[in-house]
Amino acid sequence: MVLRNEASTHPLTAVLQQVGPESCPTQLNFHCHTLCSDGSLAPEQLAAQALAIGLEHLAVTDHHALAAHGRIGVVFEREHQAGRAAPTLWRGVEISCLLEGCLVHVLGLGFGPDHSALEPYLQGQAVVGPGLRVEAVVAAIRSAGGLALLAHPARYRLPHQRLIAAAAAAGLDGAEAWYDYAMGSCWRPTPLVCEAIARDLGQRGLLQSCGTDTHGLALQGR
Repeated sequence: MVLRNEASTHPLTAVLQQVGPESCPTQLNFHCHTLCSDGSLAPEQLAAQALAIGLEHLAVTDHHALAAHGRIGVVFEREHQAGRAAPTLWRGVEISCLLEGCLVHVLGLGFGPDHSALEPYLQGQAVVGPGLRVEAVVAAIRSAGGLALLAHPARYRLPHQRLIAAAAAAGLDGAEAWYDYAMGSCWRPTPLVCEAIARDLGQRGLLQSCGTDTHGLALQGR
């Protein structure tokens, strides 16, 4: 896999390179939501479920919001201080933007505490104007020290093959390969579609992610 220089040295890259169909929902979850956007769980409730599941890595990706991160971090830090295991928590956000004229969602993952470049995208709603272009979103995520991945490529009005090709051309680092397009109460990757997406990403040397996209009350499902 040939990655851009920044991605090859990013600490999250090594984790994403291990992602497979069995990674989610019990080991890795890089796409879920809380009451800080359109989810149903308070950050502390989501944190408690992540601990109960035994997740190893977690990123909460509220839409255009980052407020849940600090609250979850407090819960996990309390566990560490008590000598108990807790997931590695990565900063995450889901950002709306235009790709090939299609409104898509991009996951910004693993950006740093100095994320001022992302501030226009953390105001609770999509931006308007030039900032809605995918190139602007990727540039902001990169400036904040994060990775940019296309969320659920097969949920849009354009074919995932076309969108992944466009995402690669626009400089995204990868896409969400493993996703439950049936949106079941118990998460499982959708056969054939996810396998095709993962194969496409692999051929392009792009990173693969996974996540439950939880909006309800159970972190192991949609």
